[in-house]
Amino acid sequence: MKKIIYILFSSLFLLTGCLDDLDQYPNIETTSSDVYKDASNYKAVLGKLYVAFVINGQEKGGGNSDLSSNNGQDYMRSFFNLQECGTDELASTWLEGDKVGDLTFLSWDANDPWVADMYYRIFYNIALCNEFLRNAGDEQIARFTESEQADIRGYRAEARFLRALAYYHALDLFRNIPFVTENDPVGTFIPPRYEAKAVFEFIESELQAIDGNLPDKEECEYGRASKAAAYALLAKMYLNANIYTGTERYIDCIDYCKRVIQQGYTLEPEYKKLFNADNHKRTNEIIFSFPVDATHTVSWGATTYIICGAVSNTSDYQKPADYGVTSGWGMFRVRGEIPALFDEKDGRALFFTEGQTQYLDIIDNQSNGYFVDKWTNLTDEGEMASNTVDGGVNTDFPVFRLADVYLMLAEAVIRGGTGATVTEALAYVNGLRQRAFGNDYETYGKLTANDLTVDFFLDERARELYWECTRRTDLIRYGRFTTADYLWQWKGGVKEGRAVDGKYNIYPIPTTDLTANPNLRNDNY
Repeated sequence: MKKIIYILFSSLFLLTGCLDDLDQYPNIETTSSDVYKDASNYKAVLGKLYVAFVINGQEKGGGNSDLSSNNGQDYMRSFFNLQECGTDELASTWLEGDKVGDLTFLSWDANDPWVADMYYRIFYNIALCNEFLRNAGDEQIARFTESEQADIRGYRAEARFLRALAYYHALDLFRNIPFVTENDPVGTFIPPRYEAKAVFEFIESELQAIDGNLPDKEECEYGRASKAAAYALLAKMYLNANIYTGTERYIDCIDYCKRVIQQGYTLEPEYKKLFNADNHKRTNEIIFSFPVDATHTVSWGATTYIICGAVSNTSDYQKPADYGVTSGWGMFRVRGEIPALFDEKDGRALFFTEGQTQYLDIIDNQSNGYFVDKWTNLTDEGEMASNTVDGGVNTDFPVFRLADVYLMLAEAVIRGGTGATVTEALAYVNGLRQRAFGNDYETYGKLTANDLTVDFFLDERARELYWECTRRTDLIRYGRFTTADYLWQWKGGVKEGRAVDGKYNIYPIPTTDLTANPNLRNDNY
């Protein structure tokens, strides 16, 4: 059984926010008045802050939902769709049934249900963190023992990390957003609008401030935030800083990538084991993950959505048992441009092709596009880890892993950042290539310094990180998400692909929140 803090939240039935359609500011309306009387309860509440990224309610599969006014989707299901649906990495079958047509064709508006679900999930999580922090200040915890206070200060740093992560997602997806912390009043407070640069600076200051209160890699309980998780988040922000603030921060990206590496992480020898039901054992490479447990954190979203969604429910060839699932949902395939990036010897090309065409004459036809074999609910022994009908999958979602850090550092070097050499960058990239190509590495996979161009990294990141919720952000950094500089099938809603309005680089604030908060606006919608 996974030893994770996530199971602790179930001991306290609390923090159930209920937000009206026109009152969806980031706040908590009701909390248990007795919860924070006992020091032992703080860890249980902290568990809720973590688990809110993968489930959407207090009961199995999202029952007794935390939010009453959205469409009931969990955080990770929404995040996956917003980061993948409109890119070359995903083709959706259920365009109408799952209401992802506008995401897929880059044609959404401020009333899109998935955009709203993501927005309110982010600010619900921020609200949870703020409520915890209001009750975890030095004054509030002074009545506890010194040992209990020390523990709670550590929990406080974790809550600030989780809030920073949620704010980063808000920054990346929405840019200019409402902003609230534990120092603001609860209830009738109307949050101000923070522009992207101010949000960036807040996240940066928070992550730097908690450095001394987060544990090192070897001291960190699985599923919880370590120093390296904060470093990885900072590195990702710095890599994309020019998009968010107009200022390049490649030197800082390299600095924080090196800080992660110095924590002692190493590459997992087998790429596919990073995405199976025993991936909680891969703490050598996985820096921070969202644990998904088929007993304690049952979700029909998160990795259940990814794994079951990538198994056909119509194919005569693909067998659900081969992926550790009871049945396939048949929702997701990959668009043909991604498989075309792989050399035939590259072991990361995990696609089911039998009975499938590579390219998409019809985007919502299950026989068009390859299925993705990357994610499974199988153990290391090849056994089904859980009954996906009753409990979903048992596979965790890696939020940050060392491979991404290697690629961020190397890209930042090639973009002109200092603090590491091209030789170091090449060694990190070739480490990934050696794992990918195995015995064929010397002949087919090994690179030279001349191969490390800026454009190379966009493709290599797709090869290493597809379906890990990085593609939209990467394409925007390269100026290729909405422009004609790179077209893929069905981009913009036409088979041959087309450019779309640049406003689609940013998702809109939902109409309901614009109505509720006069400080907010969408500049281009």
